[in-house]
Amino acid sequence: MEAYDELLHWAQDQGIEVHGIKPKRIPGRGIGIVASKDLKANERLIYVPTSSFRALTTVRPKIRNALPPPAPKNKGTPIHALLAADLFLERPSVTKKYAPWHAVVPTREDVFSNLPLAWPSLNYEKLHALLPFNARAHLTKQKAKFEKDWQLIRDVLLPALEISPNKGRYSKQDFLYHWLLVNTRTFYHETSMTEKLSKDDKMILQPVADLLNHSDGGCEAAFDPSCFTISADRDYKQGEELYICYGKHSNDFLMVEYGFCPEKNRWDEVCIDDVVLEEMTEQEKERLDGRGFLGEYMIDERTPGGCYRTRVALMLKCVRVEEWERLVEEGEEVPRLVDGVVVRVLRKYLKRCKEVIGELEDFGAAGEMVLRRWRQIERLVEKSLEQLEVGSR
Repeated sequence: MEAYDELLHWAQDQGIEVHGIKPKRIPGRGIGIVASKDLKANERLIYVPTSSFRALTTVRPKIRNALPPPAPKNKGTPIHALLAADLFLERPSVTKKYAPWHAVVPTREDVFSNLPLAWPSLNYEKLHALLPFNARAHLTKQKAKFEKDWQLIRDVLLPALEISPNKGRYSKQDFLYHWLLVNTRTFYHETSMTEKLSKDDKMILQPVADLLNHSDGGCEAAFDPSCFTISADRDYKQGEELYICYGKHSNDFLMVEYGFCPEKNRWDEVCIDDVVLEEMTEQEKERLDGRGFLGEYMIDERTPGGCYRTRVALMLKCVRVEEWERLVEEGEEVPRLVDGVVVRVLRKYLKRCKEVIGELEDFGAAGEMVLRRWRQIERLVEKSLEQLEVGSR
């Protein structure tokens, strides 16, 4: 019997209901969910009672009691860290309750090869440096968050439980693996215990539901105090894969958080802060900052000429300061003459894309995902330039 078949038998005993779908190994993407029969739109596929969640309430008391409780404004111990600690200290061979779930989650090899935070720093420092701007920025925040959580585990939890960190079972790398499992497999869910906490603390693990892969659209997820449900967003034929949307995220975010870069993503966007800010004098940067327009300059397929922030910033390069201040104050539309500056900036960015792609082509298999991302960016920039240049004729 396949591990995921055992998971379904186990799930049934936990009160989880699964209708018209089944897990299946998807080439290149691990395990996903496919229709086991023809399905109708709005048909309920998965019902998960709160009693089967892995949540704050299921973290073992010895762990909860040893750490500061979660608190508003990101004070105390994050629920992410508590769930990761529960997995970190769990031995599936001894603790049988979640053994079928442990059997289907990604392996260490999968996690450490796909997620940038887990790449060995000695060998991947250059690859980290070659990540796009927003991916690098997000990875920096993610690393700081993990290091803070690990410090709590190393300096507070393990000593309280009289456990010594070592290179094996209770190492930093071991905690990182479980921390990333939580990071990639949790769902948003609010309860009376978490309603006053930050959004990041409203997270739970859901065996079975977490097998659904991501798409930029997908099945409908809903929750209430008693359960979490997933329903079909449209009709499906038997054998079709079903998806959910993890959120309206760019591919830079998805690459860092989940370790993949989909070719189709209607929410994708590219941050061009580095090349835009290179155009600015220090005085212009101060002016932008004073008006709340410093940074977060984006392009996407819907706005080839750049988002409003981008166009407002680059407007400084083609109108007098007094006129810029008036247009910003009155919220008027950015004049089309900014397109010429956008074209110059995007050409500069395209040249940089090609340089990075050239470096990544020599990096081998380790840089494959990052290379794929830069090629996506290259296509988007080329398409944006084509649309801008056609529009200016």
